[in-house]
Amino acid sequence: MRKPQVCILGSAEPGSAAYELAGDAGAMLARRGVTVVSGCGSPATRIAAERAMGEGGLVVSIVPPDVMPPADWPATVAIPCGMGDARNLLMALAGDACIVIGGRAGTISEVCLAWLHKRPLLPLVGCGGWSHDLPAHPPDERKNSPILPWGSVDELERQLRTLQLIGN
Repeated sequence: MRKPQVCILGSAEPGSAAYELAGDAGAMLARRGVTVVSGCGSPATRIAAERAMGEGGLVVSIVPPDVMPPADWPATVAIPCGMGDARNLLMALAGDACIVIGGRAGTISEVCLAWLHKRPLLPLVGCGGWSHDLPAHPPDERKNSPILPWGSVDELERQLRTLQLIGN
């Protein structure tokens, strides 16, 4: 049977609270048996993948170019899609839910695509960035999917239980 899959979307710089929480989230997902899907292109998504792998977890990385990433890329499975920014649709669809950390324009596009395709969104709040505003400002009025904010890994675990992606 397929394990739950959760995408890590966003960006945060090393040393920031959001960066540290991204790493903690990746480790927790791996310990809970969740497959992490990460482009590994930003420091936050890369640390989430590294920490997930450090816990023995499965990490799938969908990368924009058409070539394999270097051997030290933090992924169990790397998928070069050759689609550039159009890869964002694959990221939005590859998870049962999407964790959103900080973020810039690419993250916004992934979030909007996830919303359109009814993927639950789990935005990190309390650390600034675009994800902080997502609960109060969803992509549009349609209420396509739940927006479940979190500010700590314990809160993230509770939200994942709400979605029935992890057990007690």
